[in-house]
Amino acid sequence: MDTPGTFAIQLLKEKLAIPALSGEEEAATGYLEAQLLKAGVTPFRAGPNVCAFSPKNREGQKLLMLNSHIDTVKPSAGYTFNPFAPFEKDGKLFGLGSNDAGASLAALIESFLYLCTVDLPFNLLLVLSCEEENSGPNGMKLVTQQIPHIDCAIVGEPTSMKVAVAERGLLVIDGTAQGVAGHAARDEGVNALYVALDDIAVIRHYAFDKVSPLMGAVKKTVTMINGGVQHNVVPAECRFVVDVRPNECYTNREILAALQAAVKSTLSARSLDNKCSFTPAGHALRRCAEQLGIDTYVSPTTSDWMRLNVPAVKMGPGASVRSHSADEFVYLEEIRQGVKTYIRFITSLTMNNSPTPALPQGEGAELPLLWRGLGGDRNNEQQPHPSPPPRGGSRTPPPLEGAGGRPEQ
Repeated sequence: MDTPGTFAIQLLKEKLAIPALSGEEEAATGYLEAQLLKAGVTPFRAGPNVCAFSPKNREGQKLLMLNSHIDTVKPSAGYTFNPFAPFEKDGKLFGLGSNDAGASLAALIESFLYLCTVDLPFNLLLVLSCEEENSGPNGMKLVTQQIPHIDCAIVGEPTSMKVAVAERGLLVIDGTAQGVAGHAARDEGVNALYVALDDIAVIRHYAFDKVSPLMGAVKKTVTMINGGVQHNVVPAECRFVVDVRPNECYTNREILAALQAAVKSTLSARSLDNKCSFTPAGHALRRCAEQLGIDTYVSPTTSDWMRLNVPAVKMGPGASVRSHSADEFVYLEEIRQGVKTYIRFITSLTMNNSPTPALPQGEGAELPLLWRGLGGDRNNEQQPHPSPPPRGGSRTPPPLEGAGGRPEQ
């Protein structure tokens, strides 16, 4: 039998060779769909997103979603190798999307396939989402419209397997300061640069009253400024950009309104949808992390979590500092440990006062080999996309092989 992570590593190697830029994921989704079918699970589509219910699901139980994203950013100019030609070296797997979030995606798939053989006190839904990196309309937003009954979620992103119990939102504000053009040699006109500088100073020192005990104060940083057309012309317009990292005490709309009332420049938000996310203390997901002794923290970056309106945590193999970097990589051991930790976390989770499933004992336990024949022809005929089964998972996929012990803890 394969040890934990073997399947995930091979799956990730093959997936990384298939370009999956945001909005261009179809080849990769077809490949992942085929692998789920080979493993005995019946996938379905929510738009372009690949989803699957566990055949062990039962009516009346709460639904836990396991999610990570398929898509990647465009490769940066600093790559020293073909970003779509993955390879192993020195215990690392290199390739675009290996760290963000391919390792989480592959580890969650392997964990889900194993958990399809386990009776849990809740139901499972696997969602492999698209358009996370570009916040597109056909990603998680579409999933939640078509599968509205999700109760809580684990979002797979590179966190070094620490558990993010909250993540800051993001509010990008475009500011426009208006002046009156004039000749720089004469005392005429209204300098829009000075108007912008005054407003930037106000924004820099503006203090929001509510400070979160979890996330701290609202963080504001002016990151760009542009104005002027010629050395001897008083600029009539100056534009600047403010990066705001909200806390959960304010909505993005409230932050925008407060700053607008304090400045002369016109402020406009690029999006008001990138909200803060947090799971309250005492929720089953947070209790599970505490009971297992897994470090928790507040993530400074956003994910598909911000598109959910249910409690969630963010955790996955890999390190956030490697995301979107040239020559991206993930350690193979991170993937192996990711599979073990995901399974340990999920089998330790209790919801609705259900008893915790018994955990395996000893160091020799391994995952059953549920997934023979990984790989195959990516050009096989496209499988049909059935509509999702009911919440309890009434459609029964083909039987899965193996039933061995749970992985070592």
